Amino acid sequence: MSETTGATIGARPARARRADYRVFTPLDTRWGDNDVYGHVNNVVYYALFDTAVNRLLIAAGVLDIAAGPVIGLVVETGCRFHASLAFPDRVTAGVRVARVGNSSVRYEIGLFREDEDEAAAEGLFVHVYVDRATRRPTPLPGPLRAVVEGWGPAD
Repeated sequence: MSETTGATIGARPARARRADYRVFTPLDTRWGDNDVYGHVNNVVYYALFDTAVNRLLIAAGVLDIAAGPVIGLVVETGCRFHASLAFPDRVTAGVRVARVGNSSVRYEIGLFREDEDEAAAEGLFVHVYVDRATRRPTPLPGPLRAVVEGWGPAD
């Protein structure tokens, strides 16, 4: 324990498990994702997070990346690394929604290697949804809100 804060230095929360997430999509690592240290470079994790959420939104029919009236802009990101991923790992991304606001959504993503139950990495990002033309925040369209609310905590 730190004498000044009372916090345990170096304490880490438990790794998330597959059961902690609501929807899933498979992702594959690529040859070029590995860095000189032989594992997936940290910036690739953020691309995997973004790909997972947007793939699921497109599949649900609530995101039209070419012509939809609203787009999601990432305004906050984060990642906690637990174990390395490397090519040719097969990865499954689990997604859940922690918060739905008027024009924003906080997505939380777990990346799971092969058939492992514990996340190799856990990430988050916040989308603020804006009008495609004006880039001004806009309320979430009803169908999008319904989908992301369904990805929230289990009842």
